[in-house]
Amino acid sequence: MSQPPYPSEPGRPQGPFPTGPQPAGGYPAPYPAPPPPGAGYPGAPLQPWTPGPAVPVPGGAAGTGPVLVSLGDIACTQNEVITPAGRRPINAVVWTFTDMSQTTTAIPAWAIVVAILFFWFCLLGLLFLLVKETRTVGWVQVTVQGDRFLHQVQLPVTSLAQVADYNARVGYARSLSTAF
Repeated sequence: MSQPPYPSEPGRPQGPFPTGPQPAGGYPAPYPAPPPPGAGYPGAPLQPWTPGPAVPVPGGAAGTGPVLVSLGDIACTQNEVITPAGRRPINAVVWTFTDMSQTTTAIPAWAIVVAILFFWFCLLGLLFLLVKETRTVGWVQVTVQGDRFLHQVQLPVTSLAQVADYNARVGYARSLSTAF
């Protein structure tokens, strides 16, 4: 005679699964049935997004013109800066560029292995220890701020060329801000 999986206690259901009614086959349903539409999350209909108040852009209508430069999720047109935090006139913002990357120079592992292997054959194998590898890791931070407006983006970098490219893009955005 086998014991039930759970001891007999008042109010405790008996059987292999202590949940509610079981479908045919003896196993409970893996997930509960979804709520009817409109009964709350996740079946409730989404509310449409409504934009905040429009910011007047001197010299043109808001949203006109192509994107001239972009940095992550920041985009600049001739007249305005567009971010997830909102839109602002390009002449009303200040740009900040912070380089938080680190560049190191080291001997790569393959050069050490080849130097050890060729050391026994000829002393020229030690020349492989002169090989250097430059490695850049980290990110750059771009901040655009204005009156009651702030947006930051951190962009990962893997080379000094990327750092220089992002710095040049911020410089171009600054020139757009002063030229307007």
